[in-house]
Amino acid sequence: MGSCKSPHIVLLLYVLLCSVYRCFAIGVDANQTANLLIDASQASARPISDTLFGIFFEEINHAGAGGVWAELVSNRGFEAGGPNTPSNIDPWAIIGNESFLIVSTDRSSCFDRNKVALRMEVLCDTQGANSCPAGGVGIYNPGFWGMNIEKGKTYNAVLYVRSSGSINVSVSLTGSDGLQKLAAANIIASGSEVSDWTKFEVQLIAQGTNPNSRLQLTTTSKGVIWFDQVSAIPLDTYKGHGFRKDLVQMLADLKPQFFRFPGGCFVEGEWLRNAFRWKETIGPWEERPGHFGDVWMYWTDDGLGYFEFLQLSEDLGSLPIWVFNNGISHNDQVDTSSVLPFVQEALDGIEFARGSPNSTWGSLRAAMGHPEPFDLRYVAIGNEDCGKKNYRGNYLKFFSAIRNAYPDIKMISNCDGSSRQLDHPADMYDFHIYTSASNLFSMANHFDHTSRNGPKAFVSEYAVTGKDAGRGSLLAALAEAGFLIGLEKNSDIVEMASYAPLFVNTHDRRWNPDAIVFDSSQLYGTPSYWVQCLFNESSGATLYNSTLQMNSSTSLLASAISWQNSENENTYLRIKVVNLGTNTVNLQVFVDGLEPNSISLSGSTKTVLTSNNQMDENSFNDPTKVMPKQSLLESAGEEMEVVIFPRSFTSIDLLMESSDIIRTTGADSVSVSSI
Repeated sequence: MGSCKSPHIVLLLYVLLCSVYRCFAIGVDANQTANLLIDASQASARPISDTLFGIFFEEINHAGAGGVWAELVSNRGFEAGGPNTPSNIDPWAIIGNESFLIVSTDRSSCFDRNKVALRMEVLCDTQGANSCPAGGVGIYNPGFWGMNIEKGKTYNAVLYVRSSGSINVSVSLTGSDGLQKLAAANIIASGSEVSDWTKFEVQLIAQGTNPNSRLQLTTTSKGVIWFDQVSAIPLDTYKGHGFRKDLVQMLADLKPQFFRFPGGCFVEGEWLRNAFRWKETIGPWEERPGHFGDVWMYWTDDGLGYFEFLQLSEDLGSLPIWVFNNGISHNDQVDTSSVLPFVQEALDGIEFARGSPNSTWGSLRAAMGHPEPFDLRYVAIGNEDCGKKNYRGNYLKFFSAIRNAYPDIKMISNCDGSSRQLDHPADMYDFHIYTSASNLFSMANHFDHTSRNGPKAFVSEYAVTGKDAGRGSLLAALAEAGFLIGLEKNSDIVEMASYAPLFVNTHDRRWNPDAIVFDSSQLYGTPSYWVQCLFNESSGATLYNSTLQMNSSTSLLASAISWQNSENENTYLRIKVVNLGTNTVNLQVFVDGLEPNSISLSGSTKTVLTSNNQMDENSFNDPTKVMPKQSLLESAGEEMEVVIFPRSFTSIDLLMESSDIIRTTGADSVSVSSI
């Protein structure tokens, strides 16, 4: 599967590419013409926010549990069925019938916050009248709709065991029916060795590949065995920190400047009792109680907890943005007079992230292997709570306490300040928009008239939804590209922007569309993902004034930036054009303000995102159906004609050489560098 870094690049002659897409335009109205005037002079140059584009991660659609977090076992602590026993052990299931074994749950675990354990009474034996089947009896876990086991890879299995007698337990990875044996190891111990809870760890080296595998715990010996906290995770994870490599690489390729987490509605909960509480998600994974996310309706063991979110942000080179609960859920809320314990919980969370390793909460972070503070500079006080009765009162309590303790931290309000000024202090404000393609495209100019005084905007959730979007259509992506061009042009007031949702496990679609679709072994980016790729050089770039001259079309949007390739230090003038219309446009581009011969005659490219139908989508069967395709641009120059295809997003990179290139160095200054 491709990535932003190598987006299925097809190097074709520009002339040939044009001819192909001119054929595509047959049957529509005659080509339209338009002019794009770009002022690339020093006077025109404006810095784009260093943090303009990033990502927003929410635990929705099994994005974390069964997704980014590489844990293969679902309900590893047997807690998902609730604290009362007997309880449901789903998705665990029994190998063997009632004459061979009885499986139940009790509250005998050694972990105070995870008291439920599984009790397995084996009635059959190695030999005799009631001998066990040759393969043994026991339990198995199918993971999150199948475990992806790959030949040659090593999987670390951990489990806690207790028994009143000796044990001989096989820990194995098999196919979905238990017949294909992929890897196995035996745990053999005397009764005295397992009379109390004992941790066992085995490494399983796969001898085959199966994306729909399961983990089995089996025995052929009579007796009673208790199991708890059963885990299996590949040794090969992203930077060794427990994250699924292919999914996180898709994020890394977006070059996200920030990482907003863990929600979203996941932070609020339908009820406060089910909201994400960071203190319950830190420390040894075996001791985390987990919780039921009652908004998106599934259990999480919280192996992907507050610490792991901070670690993932650091691994991506992104600034973390922690969204915490402010005492408000969808259905209940804490009165402002009683909210101070929630305020203290937020202060403790900030200390955990960035406090000294000698501090109360910073010492816990250090004990987890990260003595150096995380670079937490932003927090969001709640999520979509502005209209709630107690929000402003609660917000002010949080704002005052955090400003007093951490004056450098920027705080984000849930209330939209794009159309009118806020009635409370804030460093930034949230702006969320989910709408149709035509509406979002027209909102490219939404921030044109926003006051430049006061807090800046954080467009933390945007997407085309509904019938225009399907499960991730070209049409949705093009409208989003137009909206992002508008944000790029207003980056003096728009500080950050991120698409939502980020991930969907195809077996649990709670929301459509999403940027990245996956199952246990496959993944692909939707067209919306690829649009984000084409903006991944915008953060910290230089914006130039650009003007479109057209007769009547309102379906064309364009911008111009300069950016430097960090790999080869080449500087490019990037021109992005979105055509949401059904006509081909012959675009005359005029670049002013450069020294003569500033644009190289070779090395320039044109990248196009389009397809035969505006509702085309990618899929596991055709993951690259709608994907950027790059070609050499032979007609590069300060004056050139570019064919803009119907329903397309075009990104042109003009290689600059031996001329003065403007690079902005801050919000109020520019500098000139000669290359």
